[in-house]
Amino acid sequence: MKIAIPLAEGKLAAHFGHCQQFAVIDVDNNEIKNKALLTPPPHEPGVLPRWLGEMGVNLIIAGGMGQRAIMLFGEQQIQVIVGAQAEEPEILVRQYLDQTLATGNNLCDH
Repeated sequence: MKIAIPLAEGKLAAHFGHCQQFAVIDVDNNEIKNKALLTPPPHEPGVLPRWLGEMGVNLIIAGGMGQRAIMLFGEQQIQVIVGAQAEEPEILVRQYLDQTLATGNNLCDH
């Protein structure tokens, strides 16, 4: 499994499309195996779903994301979880794997 998390200053970015970096974390047998910090291409509709899909990302943990973006990720067979709290990526992935990831409202309303 490959999980992507949008980051701002090392923690989950509240606004998905305006993040500084993505943490892309490989998980195998419920364990974090590798983490890469990647600079995304310029934000335009459809670019990030294609970019992350080409890397084999299966899941995105986000604070907020627009409904159109969620739909575009679905077309790439990428599951989206929204409403996560601003934490370091390894903490969020561990919570997801332990089924303790707390989510609230989608922080994006467009």
